[in-house]
Amino acid sequence: MSRRYDCSEPLERTKGIADAVSAVRRGELVVLPTDTVYGIGADAFTPSAVTALLDAKGRGRDMPSPVLVGSVRAAQALVDDLGTYGQDLIDEFWPGALTIVCRANTTLAWDLGDTKGTVAVRMPLHQLTLELLKETGPMAVSSANRSGAAPSRTAEEAETQLGDSVSVYLDDGPSGDEMPSSIVDLTGAVPRLLRAGAISEERLREVCGVLLSDEDDPAPEPPADDAPKDAAKPAEDPQNTRSPLPEADAKTPAPADRTNADKDAPTDR
Repeated sequence: MSRRYDCSEPLERTKGIADAVSAVRRGELVVLPTDTVYGIGADAFTPSAVTALLDAKGRGRDMPSPVLVGSVRAAQALVDDLGTYGQDLIDEFWPGALTIVCRANTTLAWDLGDTKGTVAVRMPLHQLTLELLKETGPMAVSSANRSGAAPSRTAEEAETQLGDSVSVYLDDGPSGDEMPSSIVDLTGAVPRLLRAGAISEERLREVCGVLLSDEDDPAPEPPADDAPKDAAKPAEDPQNTRSPLPEADAKTPAPADRTNADKDAPTDR
């Protein structure tokens, strides 16, 4: 049976965080507030817990979960390379409503779904959730809703959709923003906007200087009359560099052996 804590009360908040930490370590699911929408979370390094998260949302492995971290140091331990622009974006927007997609650290051993070797990672601007992440380490967190439904802005909305599939609900009032995080793919030579969200494209361009979007993809040329019928099909990416696009903090890529980086690192607020 689910347990729900009113985190506006100091004692309930303390009890709720402790219960949520224990639940995550047991491989169970928790609902937590963020600076965007409410999220459903699990231990990123427990495959059965990640599978339970996807099942609770009604999603398949083709829509892997993003990862939330409690510090920049923890994020750096999860990725292979931040690229040319990653650190500048982190310095400007973290903690906050920006998810970055990077190549995952190949030494890690986790399973968030079909990530094609990438991880989508974010440090949220929410003190309660940062406290939780400091205790649990990186968590797979997606928007707290059934796939295809509206993201939850309150713990009550999340509980209505997810019910007893979640062990602990941390209720900290309405979430900070109706919009999900913006998502930027850093796996290529030039940053690409995968999802417009709480941080505007203009603000992102101010930091990166250059930012690709779907509008920048050239339209395919029509095939010549004597070309084979399948000549107009776009060529497949042999390296699978394009990352799957999230769904409300939900359609995303992700990571891989547990790191202690989040345990002792500062919150980098």
